[in-house]
Amino acid sequence: MIEKIKILELVNAALDGSDKYLVNLKVTPDNRIYIDIDGDNGVTIDDCIALSRTVENSLDRNDEDFALDVSSAGADQPLKLTRQFVKNIGRDVEVVCFDGQKIEGQLTAANDTQITVHVPGTKKQAPRDVTLLRSDLKSTCVAIKF
Repeated sequence: MIEKIKILELVNAALDGSDKYLVNLKVTPDNRIYIDIDGDNGVTIDDCIALSRTVENSLDRNDEDFALDVSSAGADQPLKLTRQFVKNIGRDVEVVCFDGQKIEGQLTAANDTQITVHVPGTKKQAPRDVTLLRSDLKSTCVAIKF
């Protein structure tokens, strides 16, 4: 089985010095490698291809066969890293807390421990800023509106 730490080292070395960063890495027992990346200025298909080639050229298929999937962190996937939260400041988000509370509004601040969401007003409630601990968040997704 291909070791996850080896893939992690390859990915980190390949992304070092760029605005791209690893969001998720999964290596299954049957050597399927899934890599999700993001970037402070987005990710292009060329970014994914370059990383895929780097990882593939660093592994020997004669030692172990593998399948490799490199993709950008999808818009439908929850934000995980502080860099992702910071990148999305100013965008509308949907937050679900572990206690079941749901909050929708504009992400206005984020750091390693908390986020702030500006919730627009309604007829019954004035607009307000809600600050939440990141440890209380079950998921935070960018709201996709058409």
